[in-house]
Amino acid sequence: MACFIVPLTQAIATTAYRKQMERKALAGQGTQHESFLSRNLKTLEMMLWGGSLMLVVDHIINGEVTWQYPFFTALATEGGGAVMLREILTVGIPMSVIVTLAWGAWCYLKERKAVKA
Repeated sequence: MACFIVPLTQAIATTAYRKQMERKALAGQGTQHESFLSRNLKTLEMMLWGGSLMLVVDHIINGEVTWQYPFFTALATEGGGAVMLREILTVGIPMSVIVTLAWGAWCYLKERKAVKA
């Protein structure tokens, strides 16, 4: 019901960081050596935004998220906040970690393939 909050927050932070790095590069303040992870940051950003959007739509379709207050149906019941927090911690965080690790592995393999070529 609220597992999308963690990847959505990570997507917002990744977008802000990437835009800050682009501004520094345009101003000439960036470093000359860019890591292979920095070069592929846009991919992580798109993975997080896409996954978060799919989860939001899924939760809206299933009725777990509504357009009226309290927005999360779990918060309408007693103890729902604890259930929501538990889902964020047990589903949202591992989901974001797995996506980030998969992206890191993809970046590593892409860089390795480019070095061989």
